[in-house]
Amino acid sequence: MSSAYNQMKLLNSREPIEEALKDPKVSDEEKRKLELAQKARTFAENDLHLKPTKNYTSYVKLDRPYVTYVVSAAYKWELKHYQWSYPFVGKMPYKGYFNEADAKEEEQELQKEDLDTYMRGVSAYSTLGWFRDPLLSSMLRYKDYELVNTIIHETVHATLYIKHAADFNERLASFLGGKGAELYYLKLEGPNSTTLKEIQKDNADDKIFSEFISKELKDLEAWYKALPATDRREEKRMERIAEIQKRFASDILPHMQTNDFEKFPKIHLNNARLLVYKTYMQDLGDFEKLYEQSNHDFSIFIEKCKELEGADDPAKKLKEIVSRAS
Repeated sequence: MSSAYNQMKLLNSREPIEEALKDPKVSDEEKRKLELAQKARTFAENDLHLKPTKNYTSYVKLDRPYVTYVVSAAYKWELKHYQWSYPFVGKMPYKGYFNEADAKEEEQELQKEDLDTYMRGVSAYSTLGWFRDPLLSSMLRYKDYELVNTIIHETVHATLYIKHAADFNERLASFLGGKGAELYYLKLEGPNSTTLKEIQKDNADDKIFSEFISKELKDLEAWYKALPATDRREEKRMERIAEIQKRFASDILPHMQTNDFEKFPKIHLNNARLLVYKTYMQDLGDFEKLYEQSNHDFSIFIEKCKELEGADDPAKKLKEIVSRAS
């Protein structure tokens, strides 16, 4: 009931963008970002042919840094999400709270069940077409091209969302958000755009990290399966996870062009946090291959992804499709 109340409270706080642009309480920088978001929304619909919606045509100024706080959990001796079931969208590997204290309480309850947990603040989210999602003041803290990426990312969710396939949906939106932002600035500023070069560096580092973490997750999964039950010691498990961070620091980080992943070797890493990387970053190369096979055409790419809606495992089916076409 609390989530429903806070969702309605948020929606009732919406102010039409055209009114926000006249509002003296909205700063000039906020207004500039609001206008950028509208341009990105129009680009997503007209140029990328994503589903037209009324999302991001209103604005909400929050009284907190994040709109929601999300809790993820995982089992300790296998790379497996703890999942929650929701009407219409099916099972999801996270639960969101509008109140940080409620999220912390949920995390503590999950820890009592001997689960790995990870809680994080979220600046943007999609209701998948159930409501007209507003732009949030938390989103305006992003760099310009990150805001463009986010608008496209969330519009992808509104265009295609496969039930019970949260990981696939997030990777799809992450991939197309990055590609879409590239295309937006290519059109806006041309091939010599400094912004475009920044985005391309970010996307290149995402690709490097995706390849690294995809292999590490598969190796860790195999390690868990091969480990005898009698040898399951928490110290040993954390040492094995720490090896991932050490390899990244020595073998991968020196080759990156941005500082996007510089904190990875130092963060507290457990299965819950690793599975967030799996949700957003694993096997992005399969989407890259499909994009190339679609002649870099967003519409063709989306239509091919829609064909995966009936698959029991859309990620596995995608891998089969791109492998056959290679």
